[in-house]
Amino acid sequence: MGETNASADESRQPLASIEQAYAGKLMPGEQVHLFRNTHRAFPCRRISRGDGPVADLPQSASMIEDLPIRADGQEFDLYDYVSRNRLVGLLMMKDGKVVHERYELGIDASTRWMSMSMAKSVSTLLIGIAIRDGFIGGVDDMLTDYLPGLRGSGYDGVSIRHLMQMTSGVEWDDTHTDSRSHRRHMLDLQIGQEPDRIMTYMASLPRIAEPGTLWNYSTGETHVVGALVKAATGHWLADYASDKIWSRLGMEADAAWWLESPDGLEVAGSGICATLRDYARLGLFAMNDGRIEGEQVLPAGWIEESTVPREAGGNPLNYGYMWWPVPDAAGSFADGAFSARGIFGQYIYVNPAERVVLTVLSARSKPKFAEAILDNHFFNSAVEALR
Repeated sequence: MGETNASADESRQPLASIEQAYAGKLMPGEQVHLFRNTHRAFPCRRISRGDGPVADLPQSASMIEDLPIRADGQEFDLYDYVSRNRLVGLLMMKDGKVVHERYELGIDASTRWMSMSMAKSVSTLLIGIAIRDGFIGGVDDMLTDYLPGLRGSGYDGVSIRHLMQMTSGVEWDDTHTDSRSHRRHMLDLQIGQEPDRIMTYMASLPRIAEPGTLWNYSTGETHVVGALVKAATGHWLADYASDKIWSRLGMEADAAWWLESPDGLEVAGSGICATLRDYARLGLFAMNDGRIEGEQVLPAGWIEESTVPREAGGNPLNYGYMWWPVPDAAGSFADGAFSARGIFGQYIYVNPAERVVLTVLSARSKPKFAEAILDNHFFNSAVEALR
């Protein structure tokens, strides 16, 4: 893909490696340079915005510059949240209007930033659309109905619902900082850029629990989601996302999606590169239950089904179809809030009851647990301030 958000000089600067990033071994400048140029790290497929008009994100008459943030008995403000959590972009919307927009550390509205695992939520949106389009019968269909190559593997007898909830029971360790983990081996296969190697690896893993009884976060499972979308629809994920979402939501820019190999399958669990405003438009799409200009693109009720807390093996499960339900300050899920989220502090938070969408892009020092202020505290404080 061509450069759209970096100068010619920047495009010639070498990139740090994704392995260094996952290990948490990058300095701030190296990390920002990598995350704004991740479309250069691997071959990508374009998610085209088409040639339609850009959908306006109107400014509210009540813009805000600051807000109080209450976190575990402490008081912070928006300046603390942005600086301490090393945000590079923040877009806050209420009732479809922008109330706050800022860019830091050298990025701007044209910068395409790395999604990390927010891509997982996009991938399951494509499952819902494929059901709406009639390519997939329903979430209780067996994976092997669409991916016969998984017969006899740990995924034999696993439903699409189990896969999207990450309750397949198949073994997986998603620790980014451990070079011996399944997640890092998957990255090694991606670096190798050989077609179908990741799916071959997924088919080799043992099942350690019955489907539906154990939740185990797995980026590998999302790669299986990607293979399922491709097998069922006959379309690459980026092309299907372009046709059904990107070209119809009035996105400002083309996006990119990492590939496992040149001309191969998208890395469905990560690797979308898009602008802050276009991530926010995805949040609006989810807030509106998957409708675009009155047309139901997702099955009606799909977003609620995808984002409510569930259970696995009789234990509470704060996870949906690769979306995260977000409790309010009192621990209640009554307002139906949820988020797409990715390591290093990437979030699209959606609160349908309050009509709030908050989009956060960050360059934190470690993949997880590097935030000084918990993001859910910011989300709940922002919702309260915007009432």
